Amino acid sequence: MSARIIVLAKVPVPGRVKTRLCPPCTPEQAARVAAAALADTIDAVGDAGILVTDRPCPAPPGWATALQHGGPLPERLANAFADTRTPGTATLLIGMDTPQLTVEHLDAARRLLGEPGGPDAVLGRADDGGWWALGLRDATHAEVLRDVPTSTGTTGRRTYEALRQRGLRVAELPRLRDVDTAADALAVAALCPPGRRFPAVVAAEVPVPATRATVVESPAVVARASVTEVQAATRASVAEVPAVGAR
Repeated sequence: MSARIIVLAKVPVPGRVKTRLCPPCTPEQAARVAAAALADTIDAVGDAGILVTDRPCPAPPGWATALQHGGPLPERLANAFADTRTPGTATLLIGMDTPQLTVEHLDAARRLLGEPGGPDAVLGRADDGGWWALGLRDATHAEVLRDVPTSTGTTGRRTYEALRQRGLRVAELPRLRDVDTAADALAVAALCPPGRRFPAVVAAEVPVPATRATVVESPAVVARASVTEVQAATRASVAEVPAVGAR
């Protein structure tokens, strides 16, 4: 069984995305951070995914697009699975809050979903209690998401319990830290593989607290040494993702 990947995203419009980065970021800076995170996520997925956004936007090369619909996030998550479902094909849904995501993370999830006799679902929990990935062999089971509150410290646990109560076998993926706050952005930038846009954009756009600036040497901080490269990376990330970001 193959698995298609959905990236659920918000268009990175200043004032509408990554608002918890503000302060210390301005809305414009937060939108550029979101754009870089999404660009890195799209690169990790590769050239065949489905981008599900809150408003129309251009599709990355080789990708399909769809619009989110419904009210609260639980409804939009369930609808994203339903709208993109293909019988006989597993679905793996991720957001764009984990730009440290690697091809290996995605391959491991797809491998589990494709194994004969393997789990019915895979769940990647986030450090803040939410989740960064949910994969289902049968996307109709995503209906359980409608009754799971999101953006809480128990969202991941309650999602796991809801899947188990439905009789599904659930395999857990590695736990990742997602980007909500400036502290998250700085920490995640230090975890990104080489060549990612996110560390350079964070270095350019996210102010480092004075107490941390003297003791922390992360890729995001070290990247400040090359202002020209950082500014170029910022411009490139926004240009390559014309209007996309998510939570």
